Amino acid sequence: MTDARPSAITVARLPTPIGTALLATDEAGVLRAFNWTDYEPQMRAWLARRYPATPLAEGPVLAVMRQAFEAYFAGEIGALQAVAWRAAGTAFQLGVWQALCDIPAGETLSYAQLADRIGRPTAMRAVGLANGANPVALVVPCHRVIGATGALTGYGGGLHRKRWLLAHEGASFKDQLAA
Repeated sequence: MTDARPSAITVARLPTPIGTALLATDEAGVLRAFNWTDYEPQMRAWLARRYPATPLAEGPVLAVMRQAFEAYFAGEIGALQAVAWRAAGTAFQLGVWQALCDIPAGETLSYAQLADRIGRPTAMRAVGLANGANPVALVVPCHRVIGATGALTGYGGGLHRKRWLLAHEGASFKDQLAA
């Protein structure tokens, strides 16, 4: 699937309790990518591959985005559901990303459980790859997927952020560092 090429993308920076976030939005105010400043080169490279010849500019955080993210970090865990996002991907990836959005805050699923939810019970590895390819992390809550044993598994923004996000949302998980 290809999504319509935006005419411009604005990259904004938003301080959070776990680092400065990068929000890439199009001219309609739709989130196209989310990452952390320590992964800025990777995000900019991804944007350049996904939207070649689309100008990137630095700009302010849109008020609606600022409000949603600040509310989330202040404890209104459902606030990010109001953020409009758009991502290109295969039908399988889009299905996984939608299923991620259906995991309530404070809950986690394993890759196998997520594969079951989308009707592909043997596709755990493919679900893991789609989860890792999510360009709008946090808004599409890939951090809510953990290992089958309840232990934390990889997260593109770093396990320290995944740990913080899950604790912030009140989710149960096995914290290897606390053990």
